[in-house]
Amino acid sequence: MIKKEYPASTDVKVLIRQTTDSNDFEICAQMMSETDPWITLEMDYEQCLEAFEGECKEIYIIEYEHIKSGFVILQTAGTFSGYIQTICIDKAFRGKGLGRILLRYTEERVLKFSPNLFICVSSFNKRAAKLYYDYGFKLIGELENFVKQGFTELLLRKTVGPRVGYIDKRVIENS
Repeated sequence: MIKKEYPASTDVKVLIRQTTDSNDFEICAQMMSETDPWITLEMDYEQCLEAFEGECKEIYIIEYEHIKSGFVILQTAGTFSGYIQTICIDKAFRGKGLGRILLRYTEERVLKFSPNLFICVSSFNKRAAKLYYDYGFKLIGELENFVKQGFTELLLRKTVGPRVGYIDKRVIENS
């Protein structure tokens, strides 16, 4: 299990840990279903829980003062390896810098195997979009009706270079 501590402030530690625990997935799916963009997109708990299914995913929980306060689902294979499928900070913990901390952790993880970090953000989710743009993501394109009819997702990318010639640091670490 990967664990890493980050200082959120001078007196509070944030822990990020990888999980494969279905109980964690249930907590995270509940967190998703109770906040935007998932409320606006009319995605219920069961639909949110489905986000944790499938191959080549890594899920990380962020804990603030020992409380599960957010998570990220990361795609680690394929053309868009390094795709942040979902990132969510519980509404009670927003405004504490946890989203930025989780993005930094995710970027560090992705750069071990890909020069590119991708994310989609709903066009109506202005606060999240601002966070991603401020973090260095650039707009790649718009995906109309991608998640739900009548809604547009913005595909964003942050990169340190092209895929061709990029050295997969996972191979180096395991040799």
